[in-house]
Amino acid sequence: MSPEEIAARENICKWGRVLYQRGLAPGSSGNLSQRCGDALIVTPTNACLGDLDPARLAKLDLGGHMLDGDAPTKEVPLHLAFYEGRPTARAIVHLHSTYAVALASLADIPANNALPPVTPYAVMRLGPIPVLPYARPGSDAIAAPVRAAAARHTAVLLANHGPVVSGTSFEAAVFASEELEETAKLVLLTRGMTLRHLDEDQIAELDATYRLR
Repeated sequence: MSPEEIAARENICKWGRVLYQRGLAPGSSGNLSQRCGDALIVTPTNACLGDLDPARLAKLDLGGHMLDGDAPTKEVPLHLAFYEGRPTARAIVHLHSTYAVALASLADIPANNALPPVTPYAVMRLGPIPVLPYARPGSDAIAAPVRAAAARHTAVLLANHGPVVSGTSFEAAVFASEELEETAKLVLLTRGMTLRHLDEDQIAELDATYRLR
């Protein structure tokens, strides 16, 4: 096993514990992956993110074929499609976190962007978040819409299901996932109120300064 793969396995377990301890992955919900060369390290099916074993994480090739470890999460098609659509992604976090799922379940949420530009950090770490149509968890039907959305977005919401967030590192994907959850909470807490959103010039300034996405 290469040093890169060892580090990837330890990374997934470390951040899985963090997400579990912060209440973002209750029970055996959520799944994580990290690209490692020509392979993908993925959390096992029905695994608790707070109690992962580096040696038992699943290893797949980029075609989704099993190479080693326990049986992977049923959401492998989702992860593979996101990596295909966004080649710069090195890690993916998929959660069933409360506020993001609540936002993804609202019938009147804009499909092209569930998160209005309320804070600069939501703009900087996430950008527009589309809501993709519902598909059964684990279904191959999710692959095409995820692949298409990933080419333009760092994260998406799956209708009635939850967030999928990518990052150029695992740390970045985790931090962006937390930003999404907190922004979803802000949006829901202020629902029905008149919010002051960042305007186009303010967003453009952020983009020019921080070279977003």
